[in-house]
Amino acid sequence: MAKKKSKKQLYIILTILGLLIVFGVVYSLMNNENAAINVSTAKVERKTIIQTVSAVGKIQPETLVKISSEASGEIVYLAVKEGDTVKAGSILVRIKPDIIETQLEQMKSAADAANMEIEVAKSERDRSQSDLKRITDLYNKEFSSKQELETSKSTYDKAVSNYQAALSHYQQAISALKQVQKSADRTTIYSPINGIITKLSVEKGEKVVGTAQFQGTELMQIADLNVMNALVDVDENDIVLAKIGDTAKIEVDALREIYFKGVVLEIGHSAKVSSLGTQDEVTNFTVKIRFVDKDTKLRPGMSCNVEVQTDKHENVLAIPLTAVTVRDMQQNSKPDVNENAGSIQKVDEEKGKEKVKRPPSVVFIKNGNKAKQVSVKTGISDRGFIEVTEGLKENDVIISGNFMAVSKLLRDGSMIQEDPANKKKTKITENK
Repeated sequence: MAKKKSKKQLYIILTILGLLIVFGVVYSLMNNENAAINVSTAKVERKTIIQTVSAVGKIQPETLVKISSEASGEIVYLAVKEGDTVKAGSILVRIKPDIIETQLEQMKSAADAANMEIEVAKSERDRSQSDLKRITDLYNKEFSSKQELETSKSTYDKAVSNYQAALSHYQQAISALKQVQKSADRTTIYSPINGIITKLSVEKGEKVVGTAQFQGTELMQIADLNVMNALVDVDENDIVLAKIGDTAKIEVDALREIYFKGVVLEIGHSAKVSSLGTQDEVTNFTVKIRFVDKDTKLRPGMSCNVEVQTDKHENVLAIPLTAVTVRDMQQNSKPDVNENAGSIQKVDEEKGKEKVKRPPSVVFIKNGNKAKQVSVKTGISDRGFIEVTEGLKENDVIISGNFMAVSKLLRDGSMIQEDPANKKKTKITENK
């Protein structure tokens, strides 16, 4: 019984402590309603705003040829190594043509046999033609019967058919011979383009499978490195900003502190979705960017980071991004302890409406020791500043921080005091 009583007392004490904490928080909020909020400020200035889209990807040449053999066999001659420069028409590989040579001999023999068949069929046709002429003359003189004439004519027709079949058989044999001859010629492989051997997958003495059988063995890759592209993945939210002809700044991971110029050449229309159906699902679009600058150090497959300049506004009013927030203009009162509940209730009320008006973007102007809420219209932004098209004028002093003050604490008419650290920083900047 004593244990139950002690537990009950403990629960009562904890409940009282909880209530005291809640009342303390409420009391603190009520007494700090008029307390000044520490803020930092900045002036509305004219700047050049460059809107960019960031993406990552790989470097690939515009022309990349994969070389495979049409014939199977052993590599008996390999004229290149990886990194070599080759010209169109130069010899790359020779494959031992054992199987092809055997097939070639068979096709030649078949062609010769078909040619002999033609001679035999021609002789038979000529003989049957002479017999038909002789029987016809005898029949006309009534020295031969009609049955003998018909038999002779049938023999002649058969001989003509055999002769035509022999001609066709010979043409088929010649076509097969030509096909094998072409395959034999292709045991020596030549470079189709001017370029560099960027990948060599075989060695001398290695046996390869021709493309006539399944996919075939890839021997090497030749690339024209004079024209290089960056293939990058751009997020679906940013792809609508990119346009063909936009300029880009390319940074290659392997070549630090070197920036290359580029131009957007193609924008993909098919989405690339990764981690489909999960919380990590990402939708990207491939953008091809042509390198304007050339560098012999660039290699296919290198990783790169790209910033595409999608828009540029010069000499426009601009403020720090941290100064802009979204606020309902009707809610200018100071925060209430039950503010979250009111927000939830408002959302529930708006669910029944066909359209929910989007809250406007606002900034807070420093008005003496108070904050004044102003609705603004914004334009493009870069990493630090955003363009203001309406609502502010040059040299207005706006509240740019801190984040909690701008996004949550400040209301129209809130008491403010400038952070001493911000004043010191401002003085140092002015002295410079």
